[in-house]
Amino acid sequence: MSTDPDAYARRVEAVLFAAAEPLRPEDIRTYAGEGDLGGALATLTADYAPRGVNLVERGGRYLFQTAPDCASVLEHAREVPKKLSRAALETLAIIAYHEPATRAEIEDIRGVAISKGTIDTLMEAGWVRPAGRRESPGRPLQFATTTAFLAHFSLASRRDLPGLAELKSAGLLEPLAIEPSPEDPETSASSATLANPAESA
Repeated sequence: MSTDPDAYARRVEAVLFAAAEPLRPEDIRTYAGEGDLGGALATLTADYAPRGVNLVERGGRYLFQTAPDCASVLEHAREVPKKLSRAALETLAIIAYHEPATRAEIEDIRGVAISKGTIDTLMEAGWVRPAGRRESPGRPLQFATTTAFLAHFSLASRRDLPGLAELKSAGLLEPLAIEPSPEDPETSASSATLANPAESA
């Protein structure tokens, strides 16, 4: 017996609304049961498009998030995370564009050693995760971005990361002043730095 599309879409909506984290299609089916999941997701995406919250896909997972034009309404109600240091932003950008990346690869691209705290900060923010060990001498740990990273920067996948030409036209690639500061002792020897897209928007 086929499942009523409207009833199934309501079950899918309930599952996504109650979820504490973005869900993969197979996770949704675990709770909502079998049905036309693709059709239900398309229906819900269209239904929520004009509302204050939208149903979006981030890295193959689905979640409800605040509509972009309503984000300012929550600015005073939302906890503001600690601003990332330049070293953390550079490290995050390198991981995003080169993942999975090892600490040695990150240091090679930045031209300077990174402190353990830099990656710890990114992991605490939920934007970076361990991604297994490289099958090479020493089996170094690799790092990759998370679904939370994609959601924060409104990216459906890493394929949506801006290219070099887009970064330059947006003014996000700027000359780097090589001046160490007490707040950020790590100094990059590279000639450019990637600014935080969220802060530059």
